Parts: sequence; C-alpha cells; structure tokens
Amino acid sequence: MFSKRRIEYTYISTRLHIVGLESRNATPYSASQLTGLPKVSPVKRYSSCLFILPLLVSVSFAEEPDAVGLKFFETKIRPALLEHCADCHGVDEQESELRLDTPAHLMAGGQSGPVAIPGKPGRSLLVSAIRYKDENLQMPPDEKLPASVIADLVKWIEMGAPMPKSEMIAKKTRIPFDLDKAREHWSFQVPQRPALPAGDDVSNPIDKLVFAKLKEKGLTPAAPVSKRTLLRRTYLDLIGLPPTPEQIQAFLSDESPDAFSKVVDELLESPHYGERWGRHWLDIARYADSNGLDENVAHGNAWRYRDYVIAAFNSDKPFDQFIREQLAGDLLDGDEKAKHERLIATGFLSLGPKVLAEVDETKMEMDIIDEQIDTTGRVFLSLTFGCARCHDHKFDPIRADDYYALAGIFKSTTTMESFKKIAIWNENIIASPEQLKEKEKHDGQVTALETEIAALTKQEADAKKVTKPVETTTKVDATGEKKTEVTTEEPETPAETSEAQPTVAEQLKTLKANLKELKTKAPELPSAMGVTEAKPTDVPIHVRGSHLSLGRDVSRGMPLVLCIDEPELQAPGESGRLELANWLASPTHPLTSRVWVNRVWRWHFGTGLVSTTDNFGILGLKPTHPKLLDWLAVEFVENGWSTKELHRLILLSKTYQMSSAFNEKNAAIDLENQYHWRTKQLRMEAEVFRDSLLAVSGQLDTTMGGSMLHVKNREFIFNHTSKDETNYDSNRRSIYLPVIRNNLYDGFSLFDYTDASVSNSNRDTSTVAPQALYALNSDVVLTAAEQLAKQLQTDAPDDTSQRIRSLFEKAYGRLPTPQETATISHYITQLIPTVENELSAWTVVCQTILISNEFIYVQ
Repeated sequence: MFSKRRIEYTYISTRLHIVGLESRNATPYSASQLTGLPKVSPVKRYSSCLFILPLLVSVSFAEEPDAVGLKFFETKIRPALLEHCADCHGVDEQESELRLDTPAHLMAGGQSGPVAIPGKPGRSLLVSAIRYKDENLQMPPDEKLPASVIADLVKWIEMGAPMPKSEMIAKKTRIPFDLDKAREHWSFQVPQRPALPAGDDVSNPIDKLVFAKLKEKGLTPAAPVSKRTLLRRTYLDLIGLPPTPEQIQAFLSDESPDAFSKVVDELLESPHYGERWGRHWLDIARYADSNGLDENVAHGNAWRYRDYVIAAFNSDKPFDQFIREQLAGDLLDGDEKAKHERLIATGFLSLGPKVLAEVDETKMEMDIIDEQIDTTGRVFLSLTFGCARCHDHKFDPIRADDYYALAGIFKSTTTMESFKKIAIWNENIIASPEQLKEKEKHDGQVTALETEIAALTKQEADAKKVTKPVETTTKVDATGEKKTEVTTEEPETPAETSEAQPTVAEQLKTLKANLKELKTKAPELPSAMGVTEAKPTDVPIHVRGSHLSLGRDVSRGMPLVLCIDEPELQAPGESGRLELANWLASPTHPLTSRVWVNRVWRWHFGTGLVSTTDNFGILGLKPTHPKLLDWLAVEFVENGWSTKELHRLILLSKTYQMSSAFNEKNAAIDLENQYHWRTKQLRMEAEVFRDSLLAVSGQLDTTMGGSMLHVKNREFIFNHTSKDETNYDSNRRSIYLPVIRNNLYDGFSLFDYTDASVSNSNRDTSTVAPQALYALNSDVVLTAAEQLAKQLQTDAPDDTSQRIRSLFEKAYGRLPTPQETATISHYITQLIPTVENELSAWTVVCQTILISNEFIYVQ
C-alpha cells in the first residue's frame, strides 16, 4: 500500500487562541478543531497577489517575544497589515490561500508557506513582495507601500517577527489533491502480469492478447506477409538498412521452421543494430553536437555519449543499469574501463541547450536544472515535471514541492564548471594511466623549464643592479675643519658587463622558445561532457519560478504520488542522484518499464499501445491494450530488463508478421487500426532514407564511432550572423553526422528529424513540397542514382531485363513483374537518344525507383 504522509500540528498548549486583527479579540479553538485549519481548497491564482505554492510549513517564530517586540507588532505591524493587506488577504477573501489578518494565518502562510522567516528579511516573501524586487511578485499591486512601512516590516522580521504567544506553530504537508484518488490513475499503479486468454490457436502471449481484442471488436487479423516483405521490414526495423539480394536469397532458401528467428538473432547481433536503435534513444536524450540558443558552441566531446549509447544497445545493457549510469554513473563502482564509460554516460544530464551568455548566473543555473528535471521526467516517466516550476501542475498530481525536491538533487550536482559569461559546462577526465603519466611527465618538463627561466631572469635582473663598494674619505678645508665625503660608483654599465650580458639574454631567448614549443605539444587528456557531485543542498520554492522570490526550503526527494515509501532521501549527505536512479530503475516502479516497452512498441509499429508516448499523465490517452502493456512491462523486467529479448518477443509474433493489406470491413470498425488488425505502412525516418540510398548504391562507409566536427571543443560552430561550415559530405551512417542545433542538416530537417533540443520519442511524418524538391535535386539522391546505375551496368553489361531485376531486388527487396520489366525496358529505349549517354538514362530510372513510395515506405 502507498503510505500517506501524516498531517501533524504542534501545539504550544492544548487550548490555543488565534488573535483576530479585525476584532483584536481572542477566539478560542480546541486541539481537535485545529486539525482542519487551514482548510485545503482548490488553488486560486491571481496575477496581482503573492502567488505562493504548495507547502511544508516549519518555521519557528519567537517563543517568548519581549515587551518591546510585542509593542512594535501591535503599534506598527498589525495596523499596517490591516490597512494595506486585509482586503485581499483577510477574512472574506484569501488570494493564493493567504491570510494576513491574524498572527496564526500570518505564520501559516499561503501556498508556499510562511511569508516571513524570522530574522531573515532577505529570504522572506513578504519583504520581496513589498520591495517590488520581482516584477511578477509585487504587493500591494496598485501602489508600493510607503518607505516607512516597508522599513517597519523589515525591522519586525529582523527582530524575529515577534507576535503574541497564544498561537500555534503548524507543521503539515499540504497536498493540493486527493492522494489516494490520484494514485488510482492507471499509469501510477504498479503493473501486474494479467492472465492470458485461453485458446491454443496462437502461442505467443502478444498474439493471445491482441487477437482476443480483435475478436472482442469484431475484427479479422490480416494474413501473414510474404517472406521478402517480412525480411525487408525486419532489416529496416532492426538495423536501418535494406537487405542485399544475397541476404534475401539466403532467407528464401532456408525452409526450416526457425528461419526467421535466425534472421532476427543475426540482426540483433549486428553492430548496425546499435546504430539504428541507439538513434531512437538519442531522440529522447535530445542529443546534439552543439549547444544552440545564444552561444552555439561545439559540444566537441558529445560524440563519446553517442558512442556509449550505441555500444549499450549492441551489448544489450540491462535497461535499469542504463538508467543508473546516465543519472549517476560517476557514483557507481567498477574497473577503470567501466568508470570511464559511466562518466561518459552522465553526459545525458549535460547535453541540454543552455543560455551560456546569461548575465544572471543564478537564473542560468536554475534554468539548467529546470531542463534536467523536465528531460528526466519526460525520458523515464513520460511526465511533464517542468510544468510545476511556477505552480502545482495544472493537470497531473505533481506539486511544486515535487519539482523543487528534484531541483535540490540537481542543484547538488556539478553540471557547469563556470557560470561566468560565456559559461563552461563540466567535463570529466577519462584518461588512461598511461595518458596521465605522459601528462605528468610533460607537466614536469614545463615546470623545470619555467624554473630555469625564472632563475636566469632573476640573475639577469640582479646583474643590472650591481654597484661598487662605498668609499669614505675625510678632508680638511681651508678653515681647518674636517669634512667626511661619501662616494659610490654608478652601477656597472652594459659596456662593463658586455661579456656576461649577451650570454644570459641568449640563454633566456632559447629557453623561452623551447618552453613555447613544449607547451604546444602538451598531451590533451580525453574528456567527456558529464556531471559530478556538488555540495548537497535543498532548494527553496521559487515563487512563479523566479529565483528572486524564494519561499521555504523543500527537502530533496521523489514525487510523492509515485512513492510507495517516504519520498525524502535516505542519504541526505549525498546529492540524491543515485537514489533517484535506483528509484526509477526499481522493478516495482509504476512507470519506468511501461514507458520503455511502449516506446519500443511504437518504434516497431508506428503507434504506441499508449499513443501519447511522451505523456502518461492525466491528459495522455489510455492504452488500447492495457493488459498487453502490463504483461510486456512485467515480462521485460523479469527478463532482466533486456531490450533485445523484447524485440524477439515482438518480432516473432504473428501480430508483427501481418501484412498491410486493407480490409474494408475492418476499416469500418477501426479505421485508425488501433487494435492492430494489419501492419501500418511506415515512412523511413530521415536517417534510414539516407543510409538506404548509400547502401543500395554501394557507397555506405560502415566505419563506426568518432567525431565529425570541424571545430574544437567549445568553439563557435554556427550562429545567425556566421556561416555554418559543417561538412556533411560523408558516406558514413547518418547517426555520425553532426547535429547542429538551430541549423540542422537539410536532409534531416526536411524529413521530420527531431528538434534535438527537447526529448521526443514520437516523430511526426509530414508530406510537404520541399521533400519532393530534395528528392529530385539533392546531391545525395543524384549521386546514389548514378552509382546504382553504374552497378547495374557492371552486373549485367548487355542484359536490360537482368538490370531491371537487380534494380528491383536491391531497392524494393522483390522481383519486378513482367509488366514493370516491359515498361522500363521501353522507357529506356525511348530515353537513351535524348540524353548524353546510356549511363544518364539508367541514372534517371534509378532515381525514379529510389524516390518512389515503395522505396521510402516500409511495407
């Protein structure tokens, strides 16, 4: 069962008095009556009042205010609050659930807790509001208070905010929603493995659950797809490349029952699998090779994180471990290789876009933390925590407390090396012992040269200051008096030291030149974007999200609605990232496994079982197959969080192997194919389209890993006043091309590539005119068509029919029909006399095939 935080009050006495400002009469309340105060009501929001957020009140006011303090309150503070504040924050109206007409309500505060923190006017919301410090938080809204009143209020808080003792000190957890009811939302409940429908017609659990739903809805499943189409679908799905004619023939020739299973295993073991499925993860990790925003400097080492992701998928790293490494890899034990890998993994938290020229350093830091919270929530939970920065989430049961509990975790983490303009993100050194030793040796050489230069420089300076000894003489003048004369000789002239001076100067010149050259040869230790621990600290509520208006502190922890146990950290002496990672990776977490299996399903079928793959909250759609989703989530965890096993389960199902044939009767019931009565035809993503063009034309460079940036780390790469010189003229797979924020490669942006600044697991598919223009005119397509034409000429020098057969099998994975062969043969005959040569004619034919729907769409 979920544990519910206790609501508790501490009483100064068993019978308390609340002093009403309006009457100044003591009104008695019993302890039992106080349990209902203050009443929790729906959050009211006004633009002209103290907008104060959900609270955990715990403020100690002066226990025994002296006579001077009480007099000051009664003569200065009480009248001021009554005159200037009670209309909007009194007995009749309580904007933002804040009353200032009684000391009890004044202490209780509003939605962000107390408005006054005794002894700390700089941390008190009341002072921030009356000083008009924050343009979004100004009280009174119509006119600023007189300076004398402001000074009195500040002085009162400095005195410890003395008030009559006959009040309560409240400590309670305010939950602005029914916690038990909120936890009834389908995605907030721990998934349970459902019983499978009876029947022996299908054996795969996916088929049992899908076919039962089809039967329930009166739908008929489509027939199995042909072997050729299934093979092409699977190749493009798992490795993002079409099968070669040789691979097609090998599959067709294998008539064993497990022929397809062997193909699946082979593809899952291919290094190209990680390149294909790693790209999916990079979409939700908002991967980019530049910062974007105001200072678009190069993420010169981001490629290490990309390569880590590819390797993680290829090795089938358990997904729970994948989570831990990205959120807290620097806190995990392991050998040198593992530690370096995990340091690289924490680049996940550092990859987001940042306003590096923000002059307000605190704002920059909180904006970076906000981006980390929002990304973490979207990636692992499909929830939008960023909405709770300024107020309780308007739709989901996520409090501002939950947001700032997470903010404390990331505030206790070093993401930036410096916040000074232009800010510098943190990078972790991942050098080997040999590299560190080489660097140490080089540093020693530099130090030795610098020491020698310093000694010679001092020697040279001392030589210039040398004087001869003082001589004293006594003389008798004409009057007979004795006079003492002191004489010194001038410092030696350059002429006197002509033999020594040039020698030192020459030595210094040589040594300085050697030092300069040595420094240019300094070994550059490899580093990677990533985070480390900082001083553990809690973060106060930021009223309206502004760091200029701070409320009470919030203990670091996890979102209350999703917690089985108490949400506070168990190890408050640490940042909390490792606890956060372990919490997310828990087998009993209600969201983590559901979210991931749903995304894998979406990337296979085009639509998730929950179609709103990035929103499992209240506004997200419910699953079409809730039992199937939960069954897959439980199975995924029990299979060791293995993504490859999840692939096998899906691909070996009859559901996956259906054809895309249309059924009019089914369409009348389920036009959108929500219940999977056929396979949805999917257009290739931008990367798959480009990679497939390179593959079928024989141009693909399969080199893996490394950087393709043309500038050094943190150098400017593109902004609105400069030219982007990024080079995309490479035949390597698209995942290795630079991803430049604000200036994506045309071949990506035209075909619905991810924005690269925000997490996205559900790319759109648009059809716009520029896509056709790109297909007709881009160098990538034209070059691929020409190279493919040359292959055809080489494969079949004098056989037009064989060329057409080879063309269709390379591009479509099938053989041409007799009609298609005849049509293309006739067209070639008519075209050759009108173009430069035969190659040009075949290039036109190849381009037509490569930009056709059958090539671009996966059947």
